[in-house]
Amino acid sequence: MPHYDKALFLYNGNAGANDMEQKLTQTLPVLAKAIRELTVIQTTSIADAKKACVTFADQIDLLIILGGDGTVHACINSIAALENRPVVAILPGGTSNDFSRMLQMPQNLKQAVNAIVNGETVDIDLGKSGDNYFLNFWGIGLVSEASQNINEDQKNNLGVLSYFMSTIRSVNQAEPFRYEVHAGGSKYAGEAVMILVLNGKFIGTKELPIPSIAPNDGKLDVLIVKNSTLASFRELLSMNNPNIDAEQLNELDYFQASDLKVTTDSHMDIDMDGEISERTPADIRVLPGHVRMVRVSET
Repeated sequence: MPHYDKALFLYNGNAGANDMEQKLTQTLPVLAKAIRELTVIQTTSIADAKKACVTFADQIDLLIILGGDGTVHACINSIAALENRPVVAILPGGTSNDFSRMLQMPQNLKQAVNAIVNGETVDIDLGKSGDNYFLNFWGIGLVSEASQNINEDQKNNLGVLSYFMSTIRSVNQAEPFRYEVHAGGSKYAGEAVMILVLNGKFIGTKELPIPSIAPNDGKLDVLIVKNSTLASFRELLSMNNPNIDAEQLNELDYFQASDLKVTTDSHMDIDMDGEISERTPADIRVLPGHVRMVRVSET
């Protein structure tokens, strides 16, 4: 069991008051017993969260984030460039909580807080695109359209379902784009409806059937989906079979890379961990073992 002297606990003050009170009741007493000095900060905006992370980063051993993928993305981006980076622990408090799933964290808060207290730390890779960092995925095409199609009221009422409904809407409207990807001396070019650069394998709570994706292998996994037909999705599902050779795929291209350059025929919005922040072209690289995170102990 790791020992933490000082920790910062961040939570979003804009979340539902009754719901948040319950979440704090489930988590804070457990953490207060395990950590000698626990600072609790209520944030009211992403800028607030980023500022708190930067202010406390070199004063704490552990940064605990009670929030969704957007809050986690903001916090990771605020500490990634710092010399002293605390261990990061995620308490799943959002709609999808995708990277916490990658760390095998329970989605039940009581279980998750115990997993933090008793868990182990592991070095996790980060992706970097331009001046921004991503923990889970980088994507253009269908994935960014799905993010932008989400209706906020629907998201609040339907949770995970809203992501699926949004994706279905986007698939029906999918427009192919021309692309070039240069990686490790190889060039991939043609038309696609989506390009994903992956460090995690959960998007919108759904696990991609690609066993080789690992967040601590020093590689990014690149998936190019050429069209939104049933054949593409059948091929994607077939990747769960360890005997499938990537060379046999017709509707998809899949490979691993430590750095790559992506260009498209027109500027396209880039989705990083569910947040739109840049446009193509993009230079992407992996930062191996750049951040330490808490995951469920395997012992």
